[in-house]
Amino acid sequence: MKKILLIAGLAVFALTAGVSNSYATVRHSMTVGENWTKSTTGTWEGMNDGKKTWYKLNPADASLWWSMDGKKWEASKNGMWQDKDGKWLKIDNKMLKWSADGGKTWSDVPDWKWQGSNGMWYKFDKSWSLWQMSAKDM
Repeated sequence: MKKILLIAGLAVFALTAGVSNSYATVRHSMTVGENWTKSTTGTWEGMNDGKKTWYKLNPADASLWWSMDGKKWEASKNGMWQDKDGKWLKIDNKMLKWSADGGKTWSDVPDWKWQGSNGMWYKFDKSWSLWQMSAKDM
């Protein structure tokens, strides 16, 4: 009788442990919905020499434009901008790249998204349209 109770107890324990582990795994893999909205202006905020600078992309040729006031625009000579953490970003061979060492080495930007100096999150889609989301929605 003791053997049967011991086996039954171990079986219940094993089933309970298996259920709780699978629940934890499912719960852990859930993702929070992200509220991306397409930018109506196609501009994002960055920094240039410590000053707020506005940027926009010409989707036809992926050329970068910048403005100090958001009104007067000129082509960016180096085609780069900085994110909130000071990483440099650029479009290279139709890919979004970033550098944490001042442009010596470049790597792909995951999901083509970055955080602007204003705290907003930005990303490009396949057609180079700009999408944005506030940091509180991340």
